[in-house]
Amino acid sequence: MAAIAVMSGAIMFSTAVAAPSAPGQEADAKSTVSRFVLDNGLEIVVIPDHRAPIVTHMLWYKVGSADEAPGKSGIAHFFEHLMFKGTTNHAPGEFSRRVAEIGGQENAFTSYDYTAYFQQVTPDALETMMAYEADRMRNLVLTEAVIAPERDVILEERGSRVENEPGGLLGEEVNATLYQNHPYGVPVIGWMHEIEALNRADAIAFYERYYAPNNAVLVVAGDVTAERVRTLAEQTYGMVARGPALPPRLRPREPEQNTRRTVTLNDPRVSQPSFRKAWVMPSYATGASGEAEALDLLSEILGGGVRSRAYEALVVEQGIASSVGAYYQSDALDDTSFEIYGRPRGGATIAEVEKALDAEIARIAEEGVSEDELAAAKKRYVRSLIFARDSQRGMAHIYGATLTTGGTIEDIKKWPERIEAVTAEQLRDVARRYLVPDRSVAGYLLPIEEARP
Repeated sequence: MAAIAVMSGAIMFSTAVAAPSAPGQEADAKSTVSRFVLDNGLEIVVIPDHRAPIVTHMLWYKVGSADEAPGKSGIAHFFEHLMFKGTTNHAPGEFSRRVAEIGGQENAFTSYDYTAYFQQVTPDALETMMAYEADRMRNLVLTEAVIAPERDVILEERGSRVENEPGGLLGEEVNATLYQNHPYGVPVIGWMHEIEALNRADAIAFYERYYAPNNAVLVVAGDVTAERVRTLAEQTYGMVARGPALPPRLRPREPEQNTRRTVTLNDPRVSQPSFRKAWVMPSYATGASGEAEALDLLSEILGGGVRSRAYEALVVEQGIASSVGAYYQSDALDDTSFEIYGRPRGGATIAEVEKALDAEIARIAEEGVSEDELAAAKKRYVRSLIFARDSQRGMAHIYGATLTTGGTIEDIKKWPERIEAVTAEQLRDVARRYLVPDRSVAGYLLPIEEARP
């Protein structure tokens, strides 16, 4: 049920058809998306989509692993699991059984900046989902008999997903080496020894502090109207008392890195070597105007699939890599990361693949990209936004992730325009300023007998 969510790429898009606006409700004249806030502080966003009789009900809390107190790593993800236990009004597992009985789907995920819970059901079940979700917002039963077994489940999950997975171990170490001062360097699932020490008092304190309507965003997408969602929300969520006022989410900043760092993991379970390289990078929330948009397009041009420079050069032309790519995470509350990765093919070495990827980065930083190449990348990127919009759950995720990481509905609406406005010089500038070798962390995953390149 519960799962760690690796932070997904920031895909932002909105539709453009007019919709009416209720009193106290914000709705742009060119958008069907509506927003309103209940008296208890719960922010609600409604995205009508009448193509099918389905509704996605997704509740986001503005708390993730980066908000955890020092020494309490894993509590955000741990609590995600606990939310599926019983309340004072409903037995353990009753909520999930109800979703299954009506043929719906449900899940939850935790990331650095947020925790979210969703159900996808028919519209006539929306009120029931709201009632159950509002109930567990404040009425969980958190006894030691509930806490202890679930902590063991989390420890087993960490063992299978990280301790027994060489790629997971390397990823943790690269991240911890990249973020030496900021909590993004702590794994979402938590460190093993700190998970072992989490207790009932930790769970209750976390729940009482963060799980409240004034620290949440409800996104409802599907075959609904804003008026109906508002009525149902007031009857369910509106009955939940406002929680304590929370201070701004201020976290320590990562100091500028001045020397290249490397992490090497030799493991007998590894048969094929691979590498990844990461840089700390501005996010949409922290960067100057246009930087995140340029970095999104840079990742697309450099390593965003079979049309990318890295794929064409290393996989198709040189034949030295079986896989290569680049990834940039723009929807983060604080400075985020830009990553490249590669796996050699045949007799090629990691050193050759890394050198070739570095050369592609240097070419962009020194020579820039052509207008035709930039236009093609923009077209691919905007097309991906259109495909994302076609998924009801995807749209709910777009809005929830944006609103819990410092963005606004206006940011989502304007994102395609901002992408189209990026110039070749802006893209070259971010490559030159940020993808600096001495500011990178390189991670190598190698067979036990192989030396680091």
